[in-house]
Amino acid sequence: MKPARRLPAPPRSVVTGARTAGAMALVLLLASCSFLGQPKDSKPEDATGQADPSITDAAPAELRSYYGQSVSWTSCEEQFQCAKVKVPLDYDKPEGDSIEIAALRLPAKGNKKGSLLVNPGGPGASGYDFVKNAGPTHISDRVRSNYDLVGFDPRGVKRSAPVTCLTDQERDAAAQENYNYDLDADLQAYLESTKASIAKCVEKTGPVLAHVDTISAVKDMDILRAVVNDAKLNYLGYSYGTLLGSTYASLFPDNVGRLVLDGALDPSLSSAEITRGQARAFEKAIRAYVTSCLQQQDCPVTGTVDSAVQQIRDLIQSVAANPRPAKDGRMVTGATFVSGFIVTFYDDGNWPLLTKALDDALKGDASTMQQLADFSADRGPDGTYSSNSGFAFTAINCLDYPMVTDTEGMRAEEELLKQDSPTLGYFFAYGGTSCKDWPYKNVRTPAPVEYSGSAPIVVIGTTGDPATPVEWAEALRKQLGNASLVTWKGEGHTAYGRSNSCVEDAVDLYLIDGKSPVDNTVC
Repeated sequence: MKPARRLPAPPRSVVTGARTAGAMALVLLLASCSFLGQPKDSKPEDATGQADPSITDAAPAELRSYYGQSVSWTSCEEQFQCAKVKVPLDYDKPEGDSIEIAALRLPAKGNKKGSLLVNPGGPGASGYDFVKNAGPTHISDRVRSNYDLVGFDPRGVKRSAPVTCLTDQERDAAAQENYNYDLDADLQAYLESTKASIAKCVEKTGPVLAHVDTISAVKDMDILRAVVNDAKLNYLGYSYGTLLGSTYASLFPDNVGRLVLDGALDPSLSSAEITRGQARAFEKAIRAYVTSCLQQQDCPVTGTVDSAVQQIRDLIQSVAANPRPAKDGRMVTGATFVSGFIVTFYDDGNWPLLTKALDDALKGDASTMQQLADFSADRGPDGTYSSNSGFAFTAINCLDYPMVTDTEGMRAEEELLKQDSPTLGYFFAYGGTSCKDWPYKNVRTPAPVEYSGSAPIVVIGTTGDPATPVEWAEALRKQLGNASLVTWKGEGHTAYGRSNSCVEDAVDLYLIDGKSPVDNTVC
């Protein structure tokens, strides 16, 4: 998850799930302008799949044509198979228009048990890209031998009826805007700019903009389960992907197979509660980074932890008051600077890069922080954006959460957030601005999840997770009831694929052999 307000363009707020593989590959990406490489396995054969009649027969009558559709999986992307899966535009009107969900499959390396559906978070992140770029390396060989990995772009994301708003040039221009939200005139100007952007989203996206909510995406997941011929859903969800997973468990309890929910989001929390939780967790993560940095010879901040953190605050406030030019000529605003700053906290392996970015910035060069912000926004060095993740993030959250949108309420939230995080609280505030003029009413009300299924679920939390604090995993485990909690003592966002053998073994034994880890396992 991301922090709750639109930071640069496009928005990468914190209300829900971050890019797990992206944080992992950040240093490599900035160095080479490419993502994780894939091993060159043999090219898969094309395949056409028809859902098992018993699976189709169990579907609601009005949706059987979707559950029973014939899907063509064609070889693509070297070692993968790609497909388009039809789903209803509006589940309340299944006889109406349809949209297509883009899916990518990495065939199992051995005798497969079934398919493992994967979502990396967001909302707005591409599961298609995650499996393509990180599937061969981020998920263990043991799991890859037993499962086809299936990544998908949820509705509204990238290849699946994408939310479309601004051109790349307009996104760059929006990132140059510098507002002081504490000033009424600036806040009003920002609201007017946001309203104009929303109008473009409505015009360019069309009717699907009203139907990119989490509940609709979860119903799509059950159709995906059927078209890969799995009687039960096996699923690995990170961050916001855990909200998809827990919602699935509540809506389709009898269809739950083996669900791993890593970097858990508490479904009962409001948007404001999520943002405050993240503000506190990021402040904690900043202190953890500074404590480590001060032990290194090249650390750009000095003194005690308190004084070093204050030096970072002063730097951020200085950039916010007086944006600085990067080497490419773009101005680095406070929001852009903070966006680059926070993305490094998703994996403590990126802390050396943060040290360099801070050192450069303290010497007057904000270019490295601009590069980090570009990574967060999926912007390439040539000025093109490779995803619509920011637009999808806003659209999904505006449908998923009631927001405080009046000026008095947002200013009150700002004061609380500045108490939670003196370093970043201001930048996490005013999340309601993105949804104030949203043309569609939210369709989801946050509430504790209810799960009545017999299949146990695994929930994972990380003690130093800044985006989904560990207490959210504890809360989700309690809400699910039939679940086990695994806690990793570490820094960064999520655990499986980037922590240790304790976590990997717990997840792999569960996915492969169905053996749930002992509840409250600590790794």
